[in-house]
Amino acid sequence: MKYIIFILFTVMTNAAAQLMLKQGMMSMGPISFEGANPFVKLLQIVFSPWVFLGLCTFVISMASHLYVLSKVELSFAYPFLSLAYVAVAIFAYFVFREDLNGWRIAGIACICVGTILIAQSGREMDGRRHEDQTASINPDKIGTSEIVR
Repeated sequence: MKYIIFILFTVMTNAAAQLMLKQGMMSMGPISFEGANPFVKLLQIVFSPWVFLGLCTFVISMASHLYVLSKVELSFAYPFLSLAYVAVAIFAYFVFREDLNGWRIAGIACICVGTILIAQSGREMDGRRHEDQTASINPDKIGTSEIVR
């Protein structure tokens, strides 16, 4: 649980990147590839300010996620990324005036409950090292399907 700050940083940067990408695509207006070189159009999209900032934020999010994966079990860390759905839905409601109806709120509640349950499962690892909890593959035995603990 001591890496929860890094996990939440990963979630928030992931959500922020989505919002930046949406803003970037909205500011560009409808995209049409008719009469345009697709490669040039793709470069225009990628290097538009909001899209580029969103992509850079994704890189930061991924770097944070890689750090988290080096410290905790994948089955613990990865489900927390679903909280990005929650953050995006809430911020999109306020920033872009997107719909947040009863079905979406129910889905958000389910995601939150599931994430809380997963977080509780991480408490039993606090006293043990992550490396002791996961199987490692011996490079000398690759191809023989032998896993060493």
